[in-house]
Amino acid sequence: MSAQPDPPEISLDLSSPVPPFEQIRARVAALIDAGTLAPGARLPSVRALAADLGIAVGTVARAYRELEGAGYVESRRRHGTTVAGSPPVPPAPSEAELDEAADRFIARATAAGLGPEQIVALLRRRLAR
Repeated sequence: MSAQPDPPEISLDLSSPVPPFEQIRARVAALIDAGTLAPGARLPSVRALAADLGIAVGTVARAYRELEGAGYVESRRRHGTTVAGSPPVPPAPSEAELDEAADRFIARATAAGLGPEQIVALLRRRLAR
C-alpha cells in the first residue's frame, strides 16, 4: 500500500487586510484551478484545518461554504469535503473589481517606494510576458 501524498499547504497571512476565510477560499480555489488538488481529493476537515491554522472553526466553514457555492468542492456529512468533479469556469472580473485590484497594486507599489513611471514600467514588463 503506497503512502498518500501530503496535502498542499494552506497558510494564512494574519497581517494581511484580506480576511482569513477569503485567504483560505482563494488558496484552495487556486490549488484546484492549477490541478494540484484533483477531482475527488479530500480537503482537511473544518476542525482539523482550523486547528492547524489556529483560527475559529467558523472561519474555515465559511471558506468551504463559499467554495461549495462556487462549485469547487462538494461537502457531505460523514464523508467530508472533496474537490468537485470539474472546477468551475471563474466569472470574468467586473470593472469595479479590476479597479479595486489596481488600486491595491498601486498602493503597495507606492508604499514600496516606486514612482508612477516605475509602476507603469513594471506593468509593461508583466504584460510583455
